[in-house]
Amino acid sequence: MTVPTGRRERKKAATRQKIADTALRLFLERGYDAVGIREVAAEADVAVTTLFAHFASKEALVFERDDDFERRLERAVADRAPDEPLVPVLRREIHALVRHCTAEGAAPVWRMIDESPALREYEESMRLRHADSLAAAIAADAGPARSATACRTLARFTVDAYSLAREAHDPDGAVDEIFRMIEAAWEVAGGR
Repeated sequence: MTVPTGRRERKKAATRQKIADTALRLFLERGYDAVGIREVAAEADVAVTTLFAHFASKEALVFERDDDFERRLERAVADRAPDEPLVPVLRREIHALVRHCTAEGAAPVWRMIDESPALREYEESMRLRHADSLAAAIAADAGPARSATACRTLARFTVDAYSLAREAHDPDGAVDEIFRMIEAAWEVAGGR
């Protein structure tokens, strides 16, 4: 996550983090469906309007790093060296995201997500949005030499690799296995 530079930005970031931490604690203690937005706001000592200024929905409270993850994927493409191949860069970024989401203490959060239809639906829409953003970054980087279909496919497979690896017994091994297939497909499509 980018560190805010100004006092006001730091204060906003601290408020956002406090709300997210409070929500997650309450959701894990009492269950996602048993906790309302008003309870989260009261426990975080903020107004409901303040909560919604930081988070568009109750589901967004659980996925508070969503925007950061999306930007990281876009930057992995845009900020790489001109001669650096695309697929290994994406593999490194997915490894980092999977490590974050499989870190110690993450299992209860993922159990909660798996048990909630609303959270599963939100996660799926989030992954589709991430894939669309990544596809746009890949297309801008690849230029007209790559078809939109190839760029969208690479993006979708990359984002799906994250989901599949996160659920695997050996997440790092799963990322490597999936990316061997992705790299072979990208090579066939004429990627670099």
